[in-house]
Amino acid sequence: MNRTRLVNLRTFTLIVIGCFTVYTVWNLKNRMSDQTLQYFLGLGLIEKQDAADIKWCHAVNSRKRLTEALTGPTHMLEADVIMRGRDPREPIMAHPPDTDSDITLKDWLESVKTHDKGLKLDFKSLDAVSPSVVLLGQVLGDSSRPLWVNADILPGPGGQATPLQPQGFLSAVQSLPAHTVLSLGWTTGWTEGSENPGYSWDMVHEMESICRTLDHPVTFPVRAALLAQSLSQLTWLLQQSERYTLTVWTGQKDQVWVQDLMLYRKDFDPRRIYFDLPEVHMIQLKETPADSP
Repeated sequence: MNRTRLVNLRTFTLIVIGCFTVYTVWNLKNRMSDQTLQYFLGLGLIEKQDAADIKWCHAVNSRKRLTEALTGPTHMLEADVIMRGRDPREPIMAHPPDTDSDITLKDWLESVKTHDKGLKLDFKSLDAVSPSVVLLGQVLGDSSRPLWVNADILPGPGGQATPLQPQGFLSAVQSLPAHTVLSLGWTTGWTEGSENPGYSWDMVHEMESICRTLDHPVTFPVRAALLAQSLSQLTWLLQQSERYTLTVWTGQKDQVWVQDLMLYRKDFDPRRIYFDLPEVHMIQLKETPADSP
């Protein structure tokens, strides 16, 4: 009798272990890492998995700008999406304070889908997100092209703007394809001649607590002028998940010291830190060899 119970207990234990293993494998499969570099590498548009090789085109918010961008050498097109400020109310390509545009999101996507460009859509308000997600599904379908959706969801160093409500944004985009990169940032500010604080431990801990249960890959847009003060915090943040990357950007009037970025370039996995910076900074930065993955 005792032997039968022991056999049954062992059988039950093996079943539990097997179920846990299957769940773990399924869960890892569905929690994707960033596929952006693999996409462009597969097309022969970059030669190695180095995120610093990705070139960006900004504010692609008009028909003229889009035509130029589609025929240019950049890999990723960044554009801003808002709801039109008059009827018909629909998602358009514009950055506040503008309230109208000569191109809708639908027409923008129709133009882009015949090219090999990646897309980054920046949302400044929640009302444009859900209708934009619907259009992305209708126009792009299950396309494997890089798709990034960006929003500032938490207050950050020097930030004055009101961030989008985190759960509202994440709920609206959760149905996007698994390879979609969620670009989740902090509102920030920078003032010349002032002591500008970096990203604090509280800021990165709060962001990570929001992102740890997400299935999509996540990139954290971080302001270049604030990185010197934030190395420990951002190093810790990337260590929390293979799904996480950084995207370094700069404001037009920011004072950026390239040497402050050298340590990030030298010590971080080059697959996990994008640099969306002016060409003059990129030339200097890429003279620093990246760490091998």
